[in-house]
Amino acid sequence: MTTTAAEYAVAAWPDCAPRLLRPGQTGPQAYAEYTQEGGYRPLLDAEELLGQVDLSGLLGRGGAAFPIGTKLRTVHDAHRRGSDTVVVANGEEGEPASIKDRWLLRNRPHLVLDGLRLAVAVAGASRGYVYVSDPGAADAVTAALAEVPAETFGAAEIAVVTVEAGYVAGEETAAVRRINGGPAKPTDKPPRPFEEGVGGLPTMVSNVETLANLPFIHQHGAEQFRAVGTPMSPGTFLATVTGAGRPAALYEIPHGATVTDLLKLHGVSAEAVTGVLMGGYFAGLVNTDILDATLDHESIRRLGSGLGCGALSLLTDDCPVAVAASVMSYFDNENAGQCGSCFNGTAAMAAVTSALRDGTATEEDLTRLERWSVVLRGRGACGTLDGATNVAASLLRQFPQVVARHLAGNCESCRAGAFDAIRPYEVEARS
Repeated sequence: MTTTAAEYAVAAWPDCAPRLLRPGQTGPQAYAEYTQEGGYRPLLDAEELLGQVDLSGLLGRGGAAFPIGTKLRTVHDAHRRGSDTVVVANGEEGEPASIKDRWLLRNRPHLVLDGLRLAVAVAGASRGYVYVSDPGAADAVTAALAEVPAETFGAAEIAVVTVEAGYVAGEETAAVRRINGGPAKPTDKPPRPFEEGVGGLPTMVSNVETLANLPFIHQHGAEQFRAVGTPMSPGTFLATVTGAGRPAALYEIPHGATVTDLLKLHGVSAEAVTGVLMGGYFAGLVNTDILDATLDHESIRRLGSGLGCGALSLLTDDCPVAVAASVMSYFDNENAGQCGSCFNGTAAMAAVTSALRDGTATEEDLTRLERWSVVLRGRGACGTLDGATNVAASLLRQFPQVVARHLAGNCESCRAGAFDAIRPYEVEARS
């Protein structure tokens, strides 16, 4: 299932002023307009901003939800010890079911650059990079950089680095490797980029949506940032919603909003939803228990899943076994081919889920799939294999009755033609 370029909408949450989105924005926001809104305001005290970022509780929006204050402070401390440092704004949105980063880069490039500027200043970095694969995003950021006065970034040099799109290309060590002149493929950890990254220097790699929150914190402070959201998941986040036979949409949602309210806004009946593919492809499947959840990290984690990059693909008529088979085949095709456990593991799990979809799997196949979903976790250099194990484990745990029907060869949903997509729930960027 692919959503074409003209088919996605951009909308704010009712009664919640958007901080990142500008519904109706078409094309890059101009420098003059952005500065009139308070953008690029002088940073008078980097230490104070770092303290505010810590207090804000801002979590990374790229998938791992790691506290940005901790990551920023680590590189900041390396600079104080005398090391040169680097900051990378990671906009390589390799997740096909997400559109948020490309939308920000194409339509609000100055917001992203302002966030990068603040991170560079706090980290004491001499270089900053915007790392992208989308040509439209690269063009918008390059044009925006040309609008910004040179002194805006202090002594730091800012560059745009492009890469061929790929699921693993956005992993932080893959980004560092590409910027260093190598292939965009992950490396073993340690060292992590904050220890040894671009040019061997301590490097902070942060998702562009995460950085885009820094100007708000700079302008309004941590308390105002936390005015929406939950204590453990403060602020808003960008959610790409696909599936259910509806055009895709990009929403800015306060953490803690209910899933049922999101469905209402998206025009989908809760009664029609049989499950959700969470966090893009990485966090796996959730059954109808998701209908009682709120959209924050703690609530979704209790279901054994995660918000990830904020992408939610709604299942209505799509059989979860067939969806899992398509996602698993995608992981098999997209793995970096560097780790034997991932190369062989994704292929094996893809074969079993495809056989299950087609009604040719055996009980022994399912036993192997269940074992692989446990023993293969954490074995790869990046998250691809973990994503595959998440999909396998969640399918078996969340949809045992559907799995049993497929094992018996009597799935009504698939009888008329099973869901099959090379890049399930893909959302293309507007030109």
